[in-house]
Amino acid sequence: MTEETPGFEEKPDVPSGATADDAAEAVESEEDSTAPAGDATDVALLAQLDQARTALTERTADLQRLQAEYQNYRRRVERDRVTVKEIAVASLLSELLPVLDDVGRARDHGELVGGFKSVAESLETVVAKMGLQQFGKEGEPFDPTIHEALMHSYAPDVTETTCVAILQPGYRIGERTIRPARVAVAEPQPGAQAKAEESEDPNKSEKDSE
Repeated sequence: MTEETPGFEEKPDVPSGATADDAAEAVESEEDSTAPAGDATDVALLAQLDQARTALTERTADLQRLQAEYQNYRRRVERDRVTVKEIAVASLLSELLPVLDDVGRARDHGELVGGFKSVAESLETVVAKMGLQQFGKEGEPFDPTIHEALMHSYAPDVTETTCVAILQPGYRIGERTIRPARVAVAEPQPGAQAKAEESEDPNKSEKDSE
C-alpha cells in the first residue's frame, strides 16, 4: 500500500516516451471529461423555451382570428335580423295601405266622425309607431324615385315638372319606400322658358337678330 505524498496532485497517466504535447493533450482530455453537464441542460431548456414561445405565438394568432370571425358573425346576424324585421313590418303595413287610403278619403269628405274617427286615429297612431311615414305634397318637384305620375299636363306657372295633385300619398319606412306617391304632374308650357328669358332680357331678340 502506497501513500500519497502531501502537496502533490495526481497526474494523468502518460505513456513512457511521450512528448510534452502528448502530456498536455492528456491533461485537456481529462479536464473535458470532468466538466459539468450543466451546459447541455441549459441548451435543452433554451430549445424547449423557444418551442413554447413559438406555440404561444401561434395560439394567440389563432385566438385573435377566431375573435375577429366571431365579431363579424355577430354583426352579420344582427344586420340580417334587422333586415328580416324591416321586411316583415313592410309586408304587414303594405296590407294596411288600402285601409289608410279609405281613412284619408273619408277625412277629405268630412266623413271621419264619431267612433269611426277614433278607430281611424288609433290605427294611424299604431302604424306611425311602427315607423310608417306618409309623404307627397302638392307643389313639390317631381322625383321619379318616389313619385309615380298618373296624369300629365302643361301649366304656364311652373318652371319644372311639378306635382300639382296628390292622387294617393306615398309611404316609407325609414329609407325604404313601400309605395310611391301617385301624383298628377304639370310641365312648363312649350316655349314658356324662352318667353320668360326674353321678358327678363328684352334686348336678347335684338342681339340674336344682329
